[in-house]
Amino acid sequence: MGNIMSPFIRLNPQDNVIVARRDVPAGVAVAEEGFTTRTEVPAGYKVAARDIRKGEKILKYNTCIGFAAEDTSAGTMMHSHNILFDHVDLDYAYGRDYHPVKLVEPDKRATFQGYVRPDGEVGTRNYIAVMVASNCAATVARKIANYFTEERLAAYPNVSGVVPFITGLGCGMEMTGPFMDLLRRTIMGYATNPNVGAALVVALGCERNNIDGMFEFTGMKESETLKKLVIQDVGGTAKAIKAGIDEITRMLPIVNRCERQTVSAEHLRIALECGGSDGFSGLSANPALGRAVDRLVENGGTAILSETTEIFGVEYTLTRRARTPEIGRKLTDHIAWWLKYNEGKDCQINGRVSPGNNKGGLANVLEKSLGGVKKGGETPLNEVYDYAEKVTEHGLVFMNTPGYDPVATTGQVAGGANMVCFTTGRGSCFGGVPSPVLKLASNTPMYERMQGDMDLNCGQVIDGEKSLDEMGEMIFRRILEIASGDKSKSEALGVGEEEFVPWPIGVLA
Repeated sequence: MGNIMSPFIRLNPQDNVIVARRDVPAGVAVAEEGFTTRTEVPAGYKVAARDIRKGEKILKYNTCIGFAAEDTSAGTMMHSHNILFDHVDLDYAYGRDYHPVKLVEPDKRATFQGYVRPDGEVGTRNYIAVMVASNCAATVARKIANYFTEERLAAYPNVSGVVPFITGLGCGMEMTGPFMDLLRRTIMGYATNPNVGAALVVALGCERNNIDGMFEFTGMKESETLKKLVIQDVGGTAKAIKAGIDEITRMLPIVNRCERQTVSAEHLRIALECGGSDGFSGLSANPALGRAVDRLVENGGTAILSETTEIFGVEYTLTRRARTPEIGRKLTDHIAWWLKYNEGKDCQINGRVSPGNNKGGLANVLEKSLGGVKKGGETPLNEVYDYAEKVTEHGLVFMNTPGYDPVATTGQVAGGANMVCFTTGRGSCFGGVPSPVLKLASNTPMYERMQGDMDLNCGQVIDGEKSLDEMGEMIFRRILEIASGDKSKSEALGVGEEEFVPWPIGVLA
């Protein structure tokens, strides 16, 4: 990462920009690089390490993140005002660099304390979910779940809680087709997530997302731990609330019988997310998480990378290590869909990142993608899934989702993620239920400012106190602890029940 005494971090010998470790004023001599800063360079921002000609590629991690808008002298801050976003030719080289992972022997793999389900799936939590087929059932579902206070659940110590999952979708939309299919996959994916011991699905009864049709589409059948409740059939709001409370009361002793036991880390299926990224995210939190992912995969576990629009421009780093060319092409097909979907729109994939990302030092989506993809480590890409599809492959996989982290995470949890690792540079307050969220800060000042929300400080890498390997090992160990029942910061705060946000794609009418 370069000389720790330097105010700048060099990421690759070929780079023509380097990154400020802290706020650097103008007039600072950087002896090891041979220039003096001509402008102020805020922490996390880039500076030209040599004279750069107009139109020349700007290289970070020896990867093009744009082109110089003008002739630029060494020592000048480089950001969105003087880095042009433009198309970059990519060599996808599908599967060229694929090498299978050497797995740890089964009897030597890391372990955690999990809830083993009848189908062999393993949860890190043991919730009862109250789902809705549409927003028309939202109030009933919430009142059913809210009845089960800590006091009423005290007799069931193995039950993590009773939680409502509310969506504004489910009616006033196309009755058939890919968008209704997506919603149904998402709802029933939560109802059958390994962290859910039982679920009650509530419907008004006349919505376009017909509850019987949803069960049939997803292949689900009612059982002692999966039930339907139709408000119109039972006689209205009050009767439905009572019927729902009675049903959950019957489920509680069944769910409580499931106790934690020692299981292999191969049963972990972790959603990888980032939100509120900054110029340090791609230097500390994301690559450190990538090291932890490599450890997880070696132990037989699964990591789900997502946010298709936030790998744009560096997707070749995944396609080159895809297990097969067909898997790599699935990924680029999704990229092509997003480019067409966003034609003419002021969206991230067309260059501009959010104001918070930009203020944090990210010039454009190419630079953001370069950091974001590092969450996936160096392991092969074993499969590509559509939004909320059930993840069955082990190792690193990719799920097609938007870049908006609540929507992306919802798809991953619906796909079976039993835990979430979430990196942030600006300070996201995201949490998650039923899958606990481990929050990773990219820099020390933000971590110290928001310790109540942050689980680990990856800014120690920037500060020179930890290597990426050391930080990755810390993350992996904390993953195992939280999977075993330790509360994450967001769980302790009670954050997560409002973060169920299915992808609202499609036509509303």
